[in-house]
Amino acid sequence: MQRGKPEWLKVKMPGGDRYNAIKGRARELGLHTVCEEAQCPNIGECWNGGTATFMVLGDTCTRGCRFCAVDTSRKPAAPDPAEPQNVAAAIAGMELDYVVVTSVNRDDLSDQGAGHFAACIRAIRAASPNTLIETLIPDFSGRSDLVDLVLDARPDVLGHNVETVPRLQVPVRDPRANWAQSITVLAHAHGRPGQMTKTSIQLGHGETEAEVLDAMRLLRAEAVDFLTLGQYLRPSLNHLQVQEYVTPETFDRLRIAGEAMGFRYVASGPLVRSSYKAGEFFINDFLRKRATVPATGVDGASAGP
Repeated sequence: MQRGKPEWLKVKMPGGDRYNAIKGRARELGLHTVCEEAQCPNIGECWNGGTATFMVLGDTCTRGCRFCAVDTSRKPAAPDPAEPQNVAAAIAGMELDYVVVTSVNRDDLSDQGAGHFAACIRAIRAASPNTLIETLIPDFSGRSDLVDLVLDARPDVLGHNVETVPRLQVPVRDPRANWAQSITVLAHAHGRPGQMTKTSIQLGHGETEAEVLDAMRLLRAEAVDFLTLGQYLRPSLNHLQVQEYVTPETFDRLRIAGEAMGFRYVASGPLVRSSYKAGEFFINDFLRKRATVPATGVDGASAGP
């Protein structure tokens, strides 16, 4: 186990006009951003670059994953019925090309929040018809009918994070989550014609490089399109300890390996997170170019897994 963060993990304190504007607008509308709730180290870079990830269904999760900074409770407050319209208004006001909508787990709700997700997507479509929408969803307990509620609202990218390699699912994630359940969600989403899928793995929990490569092969076999790999950072002393600070060179090797496996894009680096500005710019460009090509598969991207 290593102590003390290496130089490559040190970032500047967030600030700047665009950062302050986004923060102020979110407060004004009573919105939550995963950038703040999850203590993302890229918050300054992303917000000043005009990228933000909105967290809907409140700021309290019904699960207790041991890596996550978000508060937990068995019975969080009821979702805000005005939230879909407020999120849509914020996105329209910021004139964003690409947005990510994610959420806490809401096992306490009959549909686990899937209907609320769908309402957010539809509100964003109405307010910002040219904005591409990525949804980063919970596993909905593996229920395909709830995943379908989100897919029916037509997100451009359906994301769901496996978080870590298969061996470490139990100590890292809440017991109600597991690798097989997450793979079921991703595979079901990719079964929709043209639906792009995305997932993320944290490094530094004690996994080996060979285990990461094996996990990547399994994900690609399930036709996951976009992959992010980043360093786990301990939010507090109450969370899992960091077992290793993975070097930038290792992240680069994994990126090259992932590209060779056939992922359409791999964002891999110590400060990379599942919602990551550079990755979103690539996906934005990829999806807009794909929309201009007939679905013949001749470009290698418009058809097939």
